[in-house]
Amino acid sequence: MEVFAVAGSRAVLPCKCNPLYSFIPAIQWSKAHKGTVWRRQRSGLQFWGSSWYPKVTQRRVTCPHSQFEKGDFSLQINNVREEDGGVYSCTVENGDQVVVKVITLRITEVSVSSLVPTWGSDISISCKVTPWPPGASVRWTLNNNPFVPQTGIASNRSTTENVVREKATARLTGNWTCVVDYKGKEVRASAALTVKGVIHPSKDDTKVYAALGSAVTLPCVFSPGLIPSNPVWEKLRPEFLFKPAPGRLPASFSSSKLFSQLPSDQSASLKEVGLEDEGSYRCSGSIEGQRLTRNMQLVVAKIHSSIPSKDKGPTTLTCQLTDTSEVTHYEWVHVVYDLNGTGSVRSIQKGATLSVSKVSEENQGEWACRFYGKDGILGNVTYHIPLMSRLSGQKSVGVSHNTAAMVGLSFLLLVLLLILAQMYKNHQRRKRIFQYPALETIVHTISNAREERERNQMKN
Repeated sequence: MEVFAVAGSRAVLPCKCNPLYSFIPAIQWSKAHKGTVWRRQRSGLQFWGSSWYPKVTQRRVTCPHSQFEKGDFSLQINNVREEDGGVYSCTVENGDQVVVKVITLRITEVSVSSLVPTWGSDISISCKVTPWPPGASVRWTLNNNPFVPQTGIASNRSTTENVVREKATARLTGNWTCVVDYKGKEVRASAALTVKGVIHPSKDDTKVYAALGSAVTLPCVFSPGLIPSNPVWEKLRPEFLFKPAPGRLPASFSSSKLFSQLPSDQSASLKEVGLEDEGSYRCSGSIEGQRLTRNMQLVVAKIHSSIPSKDKGPTTLTCQLTDTSEVTHYEWVHVVYDLNGTGSVRSIQKGATLSVSKVSEENQGEWACRFYGKDGILGNVTYHIPLMSRLSGQKSVGVSHNTAAMVGLSFLLLVLLLILAQMYKNHQRRKRIFQYPALETIVHTISNAREERERNQMKN
């Protein structure tokens, strides 16, 4: 009989016999070439081998008495180790009857050469089965996915090991499982591996998207607890394809180490992104004498507007990126804000280009171009359509005509009111005079006499 156990777990070596015993027989467990492990005499006295004798209150080897009456004399080994692997025998003596059962215990263990390796260092993950089962095959999984090694897997039957050797990178982080196929059965043992280094971005050539004129953060975050020395940011010149050389950083570039609370965060930022800022950037820092680097690419997005010459047709908006290798599709969203500043989406259209009439009040506001990759949205860039000149000119001319008409009508109305007032005033005056005819005669007589005297004086 064969029993597989993972290092650190409990192994149960079965030993079941006929339960029809009048009394509990003598039991002895021994290991080949190692002697007695545990034994019990008929009197009930128990003994442990010298290498198994408990040095602490908790015994690593036990044989539960509660199962003896059922004929179960199985041995339990807690926290099994590599050296526990081997051939065991269970001997049950009941008078002249002796029953011997042989069990092979195989200990499976996955170990890593360095528990917390740094990015770029040599690392080996080994799967050991002690003793090695003849004819067994081994395969590896990483995070429950089949692992395909880049440098191959070395098997050494003499040392009963199966080893994966790789350069430590972020892709090796996770749960490693060694699957041993033996006689139609699978035996699994696992170990967790954490690779320390630059954890964000998690891989080289990660693309960072930013809208033209906006601010952007270039991430460079090391694993918690890692404090890089001599951190450096560089912009790589594109003319050096095989061995990128550092160039000049943008004018708006600034390192965030001045305001970052975490020494492991060496991210940087650009306050205002220009088209000339696109390209590759590299951050680096030294950890335990090893230089760790991470390259990333800044992709700049903008919206190009094509206005017709006669300013009568629709305007074409085109979403443009300096690198479209990861873009799968585009989406246009019209965002309208109310008086409280709350935005709402009015329409959604697909495609990199959009035709929109600027003279239409419905199209005024903010148009956002969202661009997506296979894993979701990558970024967005916005374009604002203000009140266009032609629309405002038409409205102002209309307002001017209306104002002139109102002023003209008001002036005519005022003149009419003045004329009516004067006519009414004259009418009232004549009416008062006609009420006294004698007075009117006297007034005319006096006036005529005055005119006669003035003529006579002129003659003399």
